[in-house]
Amino acid sequence: MDHRSLRAEVLAEVGRVVPFDAFVWPLCDPVTATGVAPRARIPCPEELPLLIRLKYLSRQARWTGLAGSASPASTLLRATGGDPSRSPLWEGVMKRYGVTDVLSVAFADKYGYWGWLDLWRVGGDGAFSEAEAGYLADVAGALTPLLRRSIARQFGPPDDVEHGRTDAPTTEVPSKSGRPQNVARRGELPPQAVITLDEDMAVVGETASTSDWLELLQPGPRPYQAVPAEVLNVAAQLLAREAGVDDHDAAARVHLGSGRWAILRASRMASGVSGATPPLAVTIQECPPGARLDMFARCFGLTPRQRELLELASAGASTAAMAASQGTSAYTVQDQFKQIFENCGVRTRASLLAMALGIVAGASGPRQ
Repeated sequence: MDHRSLRAEVLAEVGRVVPFDAFVWPLCDPVTATGVAPRARIPCPEELPLLIRLKYLSRQARWTGLAGSASPASTLLRATGGDPSRSPLWEGVMKRYGVTDVLSVAFADKYGYWGWLDLWRVGGDGAFSEAEAGYLADVAGALTPLLRRSIARQFGPPDDVEHGRTDAPTTEVPSKSGRPQNVARRGELPPQAVITLDEDMAVVGETASTSDWLELLQPGPRPYQAVPAEVLNVAAQLLAREAGVDDHDAAARVHLGSGRWAILRASRMASGVSGATPPLAVTIQECPPGARLDMFARCFGLTPRQRELLELASAGASTAAMAASQGTSAYTVQDQFKQIFENCGVRTRASLLAMALGIVAGASGPRQ
């Protein structure tokens, strides 16, 4: 099951046990814990940049903290000692919409962070109970490996990758710039783009290739459909780093469809004006092979030795060279690959690399 369908089914089931009025459920880059591919139903889409910025700046029940705690679930009221005004997110946005409590849960395992879920209660629905928090913690334990495997599906069936088939449109689609946009059909990706934002995360500038990238990324809700949520998330993570709230990198790998991946990074630009706050810069570019391999290995839960074999295979190493590198026999290497093949649903090393790197089997470069 793909991650969108999985989240929809889980929300429907959870809602039968734990009533809620609104929700936010992004996935995460497993290394940086930065949000991607969000699903949400909130009463304030017009305040999306502020909502995301304050979510990242709030320490209370933050997903990165929950992932390492005794329970992966907590409530806003518990995390703030009954005083929600201690949360910048509640004080800055939620209280104006009558939010009385938030039940948050983190989905993480030894392979990384995979997402978080916030359930909101509004008006007279009251606080979430300890039993409801415990239920959601149990859900997280069972759901996290399923969520990780659903993200692994984004690398695509190997046959589709090997034969160059994609699920992208086969006809030209007009882009926001008015130019024909068939990047997705060809399998090519645009050159690097840079989007600049101010402290409130409003877009103040962009490079020429930005519009082509925006066609490939998930649009935000109205009125921010021209600003992908991933752009706002990596920018907000940079603000959290600068504020000392969290030390993860402000970056995220994002699936674009058809087995293709981009990587977004946020940084602070230099300012030539004394006293002026320099803007934030978010770069968007094709995900490099090493970052793809890391994502692939984490999604499929490869062991350290299996991961090393994948990296050696991607570098063109022979079975004998792999055995020498690991201090084992060629037969052991072959047995390890059989386990990797079974785990990833492939039959050959060529198919494995086609999935992991997005290349056509037998080709020497990226899939064209």
